[in-house]
Amino acid sequence: MKKISFRNDVLPLKDALYRLALRITLNNAEAEDIVQDTLIKVWGKRDQWDEIDSIEAFSMTICRNLSLDHIKKAENQNDSLDDAFTEKPDGSFNPYEQMLQKDRIELVHKLIDTLPEKQRSCMQLRDFEGKSYKEIAEILDITEEQVKVNIFRARQQIKQRFKEFDNYGL
Repeated sequence: MKKISFRNDVLPLKDALYRLALRITLNNAEAEDIVQDTLIKVWGKRDQWDEIDSIEAFSMTICRNLSLDHIKKAENQNDSLDDAFTEKPDGSFNPYEQMLQKDRIELVHKLIDTLPEKQRSCMQLRDFEGKSYKEIAEILDITEEQVKVNIFRARQQIKQRFKEFDNYGL
């Protein structure tokens, strides 16, 4: 069995934990605090690391639970994502196309923000973090089938709402 190292196995998860916390809380400062709390909790459980199959899934689960606890306490004040994940459009676009591209990316982020939490988390872990269905099921404590259903529904809803906005404007 592989010996788990905080520096080599846990700290590199910091960015993925942040993205997950941000996707759930929709707030930069809160996401940063949750990542710190997650790392502290994972460190506090170091005596049990030998019993853990996946330190990554373990860390993500703690992060998700802390994020959910946080939004329950804050009564889910939904601030929108900031520009942290707004991709930079290709410089070959003219300014109008750049503006359209930026608006579309912002719209997709806003649509993702409106999804139910479980769909948002599944989509975040699958589409942004590249996790397998099995890993997501383990992190969220649901079945792989539920993961697939949540991702399918999330993508369908985003696609449908994006089309509506694209066809009819805001």
